[in-house]
Amino acid sequence: MPAFPARSTGAETAAAPRPNAVVAVLALAGIVVSLMQTLVIPIVPELPKLLDAPASDAAWAVTATLLAAAVATPVVGRLGDMAGKRRMLLLSLVLLIAGSAVCALSDTLVPMVVGRAVQGLSAAVIPLGISIMRDELPAERLAGATAVMSASLGVGGALGLPAAALIADNLDWHMLFWLSGALGAVVLVLVLALVPESAVRTGGRFDLIGGIGMAAGLVSLLLAISKGADWGWTGGTTLGLFAAAVVILLVWGWWELRTPQPLVDLRTTARRQVLFTNLASIAIGFSMFAMSLVLPQLLQLPEATGYGLGRSLLAAGLVMAPSGLVMMAFAPVSAKVSKSRGPKVTLMIGALIVAAGYGLNIVLMSELWHLVLVSCVISAGIGFAYGAMPALIMGAVPAGETAAANSLNTLMRSIGTSVASAVAGVILAQMTVSLGGFALPSENAFKVVMAIGAGAALLAFVITSFIPRHRPAAGPAHTAPAPGIESEATAAAR
Repeated sequence: MPAFPARSTGAETAAAPRPNAVVAVLALAGIVVSLMQTLVIPIVPELPKLLDAPASDAAWAVTATLLAAAVATPVVGRLGDMAGKRRMLLLSLVLLIAGSAVCALSDTLVPMVVGRAVQGLSAAVIPLGISIMRDELPAERLAGATAVMSASLGVGGALGLPAAALIADNLDWHMLFWLSGALGAVVLVLVLALVPESAVRTGGRFDLIGGIGMAAGLVSLLLAISKGADWGWTGGTTLGLFAAAVVILLVWGWWELRTPQPLVDLRTTARRQVLFTNLASIAIGFSMFAMSLVLPQLLQLPEATGYGLGRSLLAAGLVMAPSGLVMMAFAPVSAKVSKSRGPKVTLMIGALIVAAGYGLNIVLMSELWHLVLVSCVISAGIGFAYGAMPALIMGAVPAGETAAANSLNTLMRSIGTSVASAVAGVILAQMTVSLGGFALPSENAFKVVMAIGAGAALLAFVITSFIPRHRPAAGPAHTAPAPGIESEATAAAR
């Protein structure tokens, strides 16, 4: 692999001349990429007919995106640290546009799966955006900006569902992907015009063997998790993939500890602050996705069940939409709490709010306003938690490793959502009632998933309590640390 030249991380790095524009463009980029995750939800039941493929094969249009995103996020994050974060951000947006175009022109399974996989390769936009903010924004703007950027993941997902449902109900389904491509093109132009390239780079050679090893391990793990219910959890294919993931990731870890320029610096990742933040991120990711699985189904199940609300997909999306706005609204509140009390406290508060939201959901699930309230409470907690995670990560890693570290943290959240999908899928499939000859998830099944979601949030609270006492994250490399802010040298000494 070619070597990338290192760039200075010193005083010559210029501050962004228009920080408000940088924050707005990067947050918009995060929203657009997260919209891509929910675009296909309204048409998933119709995909077998639309693509003339069996349902088990059509599901790869969703699975391919998950796998591609898991592989791309840490790899592109590391390349961002080495070759330039803006450059990798632009590449990610180009891949989003290209993947959208392939999907928009598809009428059969193979090009659709290929297009969705290419879309998934753009998933590193949010951690790259957070890392650019660390390099370019004044120290006093960093906490609030990164909290907004981190929350954009939930905002795009919440707003995308009703918009996609409206388009799918009234226009040709290909318009979903033309819209995705058009939004990606708009953001690409804005990034070119308004977002500067950072001079903070590590240079060096890309760890190709590490990249291949991580990709193989993650694909084996996530494929087993996402397809285990279809293949059978005790089936040979599922167990073989789990075993392969363990072996490959152990060998990969051995390699990463011995290569001079690893894809993931496992010694940095093993620092107490980074390790426990990433573990808490898995639990929070689980909690966030559990809501996304439970509430839409409750809203759409027939009223004849006694607990379903019989609403359309569009109505369900509109009920969920305020949660995205709540998440964005609480991002600056999260930043203020982190500034005054430290991001560890913020993350713990967020975990408790999420747990309380699921507790409410167990007793309040019979009216439309109940689910609006529950989704907003849980989203407020997610907004707190997601705003705190980048601050914790950036407070413990050198500036030259910011993109890779944030990308790994994003990957941990994705693993949490994948596990949530698998666990909830098993529970909702096993605990059923019969209605009109169809097996539907029972009321107790939803309550069990909610209880597990609450438990995951409480687990995140406990894990976070082990994070060392932490002050607000350091600002960009070109600014002097503010009083009371932990230096990179101090973090590295842990």
